[in-house]
Amino acid sequence: MNLTIGAVILAAGEGKRLKLDAPKPLAPCLDKKLVDFPIREIQKFFNQNKLTGIKTAVIGHQRELVQTYISKRYPDVKYAVQERQLGTADALRAYFDSDPSTHKLDYTLVICADTPVVSEAELTKMLELLQSEKMDAVAATFQDPTPKGYGRIIRGKKGFHIVEEKDATDDQRKITEVNSGLYLLKTSYVLENLKSVDSNNKSGEFYLTDIFKDGLNVDALCFPHGNVFLGVNNLEQLEQVETILRAQKIVQLREDGVRFIDSNHAYIDDEVEIGAGTLIYPNVFISGKSKIGKNVIIEMGAQIKDSVVADNARILAYTILEEAKIHEKAHIGPFARMRPGADIGPEAKIGNFVEIKKSVLDRGAKVSHLSYVGDAFIGEETNIGCGFITCNYDGANKHITRIGKNSFIGSDSQTIAPVTIGDDCFVASATTVTKNMPDGSFAISRGHQTTKEGMAKKFIKVKEKM
Repeated sequence: MNLTIGAVILAAGEGKRLKLDAPKPLAPCLDKKLVDFPIREIQKFFNQNKLTGIKTAVIGHQRELVQTYISKRYPDVKYAVQERQLGTADALRAYFDSDPSTHKLDYTLVICADTPVVSEAELTKMLELLQSEKMDAVAATFQDPTPKGYGRIIRGKKGFHIVEEKDATDDQRKITEVNSGLYLLKTSYVLENLKSVDSNNKSGEFYLTDIFKDGLNVDALCFPHGNVFLGVNNLEQLEQVETILRAQKIVQLREDGVRFIDSNHAYIDDEVEIGAGTLIYPNVFISGKSKIGKNVIIEMGAQIKDSVVADNARILAYTILEEAKIHEKAHIGPFARMRPGADIGPEAKIGNFVEIKKSVLDRGAKVSHLSYVGDAFIGEETNIGCGFITCNYDGANKHITRIGKNSFIGSDSQTIAPVTIGDDCFVASATTVTKNMPDGSFAISRGHQTTKEGMAKKFIKVKEKM
């Protein structure tokens, strides 16, 4: 029989100290929001341990914004409303009141929305202890040599209790084992003990920590690394957790065979996939759901967002990819910009100061420098000269340029879309193509040159001598 768990995400906080124009759960973290991380790890925890149950976010401050964000991404998450922030026990009461079926689940997991480094691994260790020792409740703890702000763990012969810093004595404040705010509890146990929790403390709040008591069948699982449980209450802590998450990602990628020139200056988001043999230079940003193949070279300053780069491609310095697709052995850059919809074929070459938008380039096509290609299809092995522009916008609508294979487009040429150039065509330099060209045709539209000998002196300006 599968275990059932109610996972409670405490997401009612305001986050004043973050000084952001957003409720705390929606504070940015890498390319996501803080609340994304616990929801994702809960799902991994469920999958890893073959659990079923209910995921519920307890919301409060700007609840509509938080619920809208979560609902779009995680439709299986339910909601409970904490009308006033009166402590974690009050939040849990709101959770149980929101859905009677939560009372019947085997276990209740409580996790804070502002602890993005907590992973499935910590949750699984807590479950293993809970089951192996047949405990009623487990709290995750850690050692902190300067434990200011944390609740202290007071261990007894059996069980333990937690004293919040405001209520602690001077001797208790010297204790370095502290509460992380992450709990896994038998549902029957928490329901029974939640009844007796009161607000008789210096904060006037209902502490969930009060359900842990000496003499009861509860345990504190002390983890070796406290940075896993770092909560985000200000911008400094937000930067710290982002640094930790990126460092974890770098370790994983390096173990998978990705080489970094300087990993301290590589910025790679959590869901990015990179194949073995790929080389990452410093100051590279790879974000979103980007997928990088094997043996790719990504040079310094490149920015890649929500893009796919296939095996053996090369992304040269200071190139930007956004929702682009780069096929095998293509070369992009330096200083190129691939905008959404850019689909660059195998062995194609995009050079410096080239911008591609919503266009497909077939195998071996070349746009080597100083060009704009938008809403276009360019055929195999076609060569586009310097300064080429697809004039795709008429002021109201976008139109398509189609260029066939094995064609040559001279420098400083333009196509006035909609227009089609066939296979094996030649467009002379400085030509504006306004009409369709059949296969094998030649086009030239530059003006006739007139030369007047000796006339240059009328136009050349000479500086007057002082």
